[in-house]
Amino acid sequence: MRYLVSVIDDETTAPTPAELAATDAFNDRLKADGHWVFVGGLASPSTATVIDSRGAEVVFADGPFLESKEYLGGFWIIEAPDLDVALKLAAETSKHCNRKVEIRPFLDE
Repeated sequence: MRYLVSVIDDETTAPTPAELAATDAFNDRLKADGHWVFVGGLASPSTATVIDSRGAEVVFADGPFLESKEYLGGFWIIEAPDLDVALKLAAETSKHCNRKVEIRPFLDE
């Protein structure tokens, strides 16, 4: 099963070189162990555009819009046989990037 592991970031912190190196090593291990699917880091929320097509017209608006100081800073998509393994990998992800993470399973295809 595939899981999304989201990195919860904030505007006051940026990854240190040591955190980036630890994350790279962790990514190599995920690949070697067959858990790797995809990973991506995201630009600041100030670069976001929100598209709202619920009404009669499509509206484009510049971000950020969340009332929180936290935002999605990056993510992993991992493959794990069950939630227990996925939670273990997510905990290791949190440790290596020194950030809170959220894990969510993909809906069955």
